[in-house]
Amino acid sequence: MDTRPKVSSLLNRMANYTNLTQGAKEHEEAENITEGKKKPTKTMLTAISMSAIATNGVVPAGGSYFMISRALGPEFGGAVGLCFYLGTTFAAAMYILGAIEIFLVYIVPRAAIFHSDDALKESAAMLNNMRVYGTAFLVLMVLVVFIGVRYVNKFASLFLACVIVSILAIYAGAIKSSFAPPHFPVCMLGNRTLSSRHIDVCSKTKEINNMTVPSKLWGFFCNSSQFFNATCDEYFVHNNITSIQGIPGLASGIITENLWSNYLPKGEIIEKPSAKSSDVLGSLNHEYVLVDITTSFTLLVGIFFPSVTGIMAGSNRSGDLKDAQKSIPIGTILAILTTSFVYLSNVVLFGACIEGVVLRDKFGDAVKGNLVVGTLSWPSPWVIVIGSFFSTCGAGLQSLTGAPRLLQAIAKDNIIPFLRVFGHSKANGEPTWALLLTAAIAELGILIASLDLVAPILSMFFLMCYLFVNLACALQTLLRTPNWRPRFRYYHWALSFMGMSICLALMFISSWYYAIVAMVIAGMIYKYIEYQGAEKEWGDGIRGLSLSAARFALLRLEEGPPHTKNWRPQLLVLLKLDEDLHVKHPRLLTFASQLKAGKGLTIVGSVIVGNFLENYGEALAAEQTIKHLMEAEKVKGFCQLVVAAKLREGISHLIQSCGLGGMKHNTVVMGWPNGWRQSEDARAWKTFIGTVRVTTAAHLALLVAKNISFFPSNVEQFSEGNIDVWWIVHDGGMLMLLPFLLKQHKVWRKCSIRIFTVAQLEDNSIQMKKDLATFLYHLRIEAEVEVVEMHDSDISAYTYERTLMMEQRSQMLRHMRLSKTERDREAQLVKDRNSMLRLTSIGSDEDEETETYQEKVHMTWTKDKYMASRGQKAKSMEGFQDLLNMRPDQSNVRRMHTAVKLNEVIVNKSHEAKLVLLNMPGPPRNPEGDENYMEFLEVLTEGLERVLLVRGGGSEVITIYS
Repeated sequence: MDTRPKVSSLLNRMANYTNLTQGAKEHEEAENITEGKKKPTKTMLTAISMSAIATNGVVPAGGSYFMISRALGPEFGGAVGLCFYLGTTFAAAMYILGAIEIFLVYIVPRAAIFHSDDALKESAAMLNNMRVYGTAFLVLMVLVVFIGVRYVNKFASLFLACVIVSILAIYAGAIKSSFAPPHFPVCMLGNRTLSSRHIDVCSKTKEINNMTVPSKLWGFFCNSSQFFNATCDEYFVHNNITSIQGIPGLASGIITENLWSNYLPKGEIIEKPSAKSSDVLGSLNHEYVLVDITTSFTLLVGIFFPSVTGIMAGSNRSGDLKDAQKSIPIGTILAILTTSFVYLSNVVLFGACIEGVVLRDKFGDAVKGNLVVGTLSWPSPWVIVIGSFFSTCGAGLQSLTGAPRLLQAIAKDNIIPFLRVFGHSKANGEPTWALLLTAAIAELGILIASLDLVAPILSMFFLMCYLFVNLACALQTLLRTPNWRPRFRYYHWALSFMGMSICLALMFISSWYYAIVAMVIAGMIYKYIEYQGAEKEWGDGIRGLSLSAARFALLRLEEGPPHTKNWRPQLLVLLKLDEDLHVKHPRLLTFASQLKAGKGLTIVGSVIVGNFLENYGEALAAEQTIKHLMEAEKVKGFCQLVVAAKLREGISHLIQSCGLGGMKHNTVVMGWPNGWRQSEDARAWKTFIGTVRVTTAAHLALLVAKNISFFPSNVEQFSEGNIDVWWIVHDGGMLMLLPFLLKQHKVWRKCSIRIFTVAQLEDNSIQMKKDLATFLYHLRIEAEVEVVEMHDSDISAYTYERTLMMEQRSQMLRHMRLSKTERDREAQLVKDRNSMLRLTSIGSDEDEETETYQEKVHMTWTKDKYMASRGQKAKSMEGFQDLLNMRPDQSNVRRMHTAVKLNEVIVNKSHEAKLVLLNMPGPPRNPEGDENYMEFLEVLTEGLERVLLVRGGGSEVITIYS
């Protein structure tokens, strides 16, 4: 029965989807259903990108994290989301510190707990006060957020009203200053600004009882409080003390003096350039107003940038919005336009109304600690003081509300395992555990206590978030994915790239070392999610980018075969499955991983015999089994399973069709069919030979691992030993390249390479060794070279008897398998066998024409055989006579003779080698000799523990040129 939902019910559920408050249980259920979400120009570019992403589908809880993760994938989303969470949390600390500074400096200065009479230690005492009160404020705000987000929303209206009134008061005060500027005197010595905190009058002398006496300033700059015999500072003597208006007003024209920047180093005296001053240096006095921090454009950007980071406030609470797709673009863009106007207009008004020396005086030392903006505002400075206090408190509450919800959204996605606990919430749905962690991190920011140190940290995290929002929009636009259909139309990929570039530039302009730290943190989170995080498929842009890049690369690869310098074995590993769909020889995968060392293409293929419609489930199960084994053996590649009626057909299909375009396999890896002699079923070794023939026809290289169960695992490491290469026939360089590749893996790294080659009677073995050593030198391969001389020798009785046994067994098995008609046909073939015998070397692919065997067979008896046969001489001679009477095929005798002699040499030299590589001869053209071919290979490799038979694909794979 079809259980799919009706169209009507589906449409009803989609139409009634809503973003409830994130803390509500209903919203969590909806979320589960959906899974089964100071540079106004720069921020405007980010807002455009964010609007496009926000209107491209439903945005549930998570805001910016949801948008980035679904656009760029869980790795980028998690890394940037966590960094943005840290930025929002540190922002809460910054806002709380700002509120405490206003509270202790302007509202209740007497509430300070720590005091210091020493001016140098006064700032340290202030920081301690901020730590204590900041912690108390943090606890209070956390309790408000813990009670529920609805109470935060109620406070938000009050805070917003205070902010609006404060802004209006500044505009009113600026207008009033044009005709009635406030009385705001600033004391100057020459052109230097004096602190008014410890002076009584702005004069060198004062009148007391009609007597002129020195003022406090006299005592600060002279060594005596008397006029006579006093030694005063040279600058104090040569300059007059004057009082200027700190707020001359809008009509004063002071804006011309404040128009240009003038950055000063820490400890520099704040001066008024237009004031008169004698050209005398004088000494540095603590009564001057000094620059508290070295200023620069980059530093000020980092400090003031958090004032424009509120553009994400709405998106962070996307789960609380009724229609996030509509609210986020409109609210964000209007907020930026409004704040941009307010910021820029205030900058112009302050520069047009306030003296530059006052603007530079961060703590108001020249104006007795009064709030400059408060003095400018109308009707009372307390409007600004109270408004600023509540504004920072409200911003802190908003950050403490948004940050836990952001962390909860990341935790619920389960992409970072150790954060899973923070996805839980209390009964009303509030993210309790996430709130506690947020409070702990915010406390760290409060313990830092300095706003100037906290601000650059969170600026980096915010800028990184904005950077990736722009990147996400640009990537989706350029890829033109079918699902990219945002309702917001006023975007362009060029604007997004511009915003991304500005964000990156601002990160390094503000503080290059903080930028590097933020990127390192994000990179560590990215790699952690990549290796430890849960697999998520969100249809993100990175997957689409990977697909586009893969398509581009594949089309480039189609232009032609790779150059010899770029050739590397691209493996097709053929695995055999048992009845339970388990891999029979998993060490074949282990060997493949050691050979590849994580580089190049690896395709693991297998065949299930049957009908695809009936065995589809088994194929999926087997594919999962192979994938798990590939993961365990650290094989990076692809799995390809084929269901075919016959095993040989399935293998042929794999060899023909695996890969895509130019990214296809060039080497087939398979195991030797162990126990083929004992098996009555000839399909095993026939399938093997058929695979060899298909591989040869496809011009692919072939690697056959014999005794694969004895090959080392990835945890074993040889501390010594040799990899022996028996180079009988030139195969394009495969035998030279393979041991070099194996030595790149830790298992084989400490093994040495030895290369043996065989010299015939007419060869100059000394010259061959020199030539081979020179060849290896040009190949940049370190190996020991040895030339083995194999002279023509008489055929031994053992070879003769071994050949006869092979033919008798082959004949017997063939008759057992043939029907009567086939038996008659076989008898005729045996009778008509041509007397011209064909001798083919064991190391050659081609059959060679040979002459009729005319020589008498000489029996070469060893001493051991002679002693063993003395007691049975008569019986042995009788058996030998029978063998002579049967006369085996002489071409088989010669092949067997070559195999036996070569095996004796290999075993003698390489019996202790960790791995032996040797040429694999091609199969006979006539299928009737297949069984003999298997026997030849068996004899060739007898007595060797680990053998890798190698057959080249017909092309050069290694070169001496750079």
